[in-house]
Amino acid sequence: MLAVAAALFLLAQQPDKPPDVTVMKAALGGTCSAEFTVKDEAGKPVYGASVHVRVRYGFMGVKRADLEVGTSSSGRARVEGLPDRAKPLEWEVQKELKRASAEQVIEDACNAKFDLTLK
Repeated sequence: MLAVAAALFLLAQQPDKPPDVTVMKAALGGTCSAEFTVKDEAGKPVYGASVHVRVRYGFMGVKRADLEVGTSSSGRARVEGLPDRAKPLEWEVQKELKRASAEQVIEDACNAKFDLTLK
């Protein structure tokens, strides 16, 4: 009985499980981010969907970086460290033959959140 009480006490002391989200730190000199929740047509999370973008930033957009991250088991992915000034970002999400896309204008939405359905 005492062992059960001790086990319950230890379980209560453990911190909450962190959210299931894949995080990429782009480190492109800014504080902007993009967060994605990807689902299939039935509304279920999509694991392993590829989230891709080409970032053009710097003077006249001469600096470029291709970024790609996969979604977690809960269909979530986050990219941090995007530049504060960049050309509009065209996010492409794909899993097998199903696709979705989203646009992020950094100057209007530095920290964007997207809920996408693959079709």
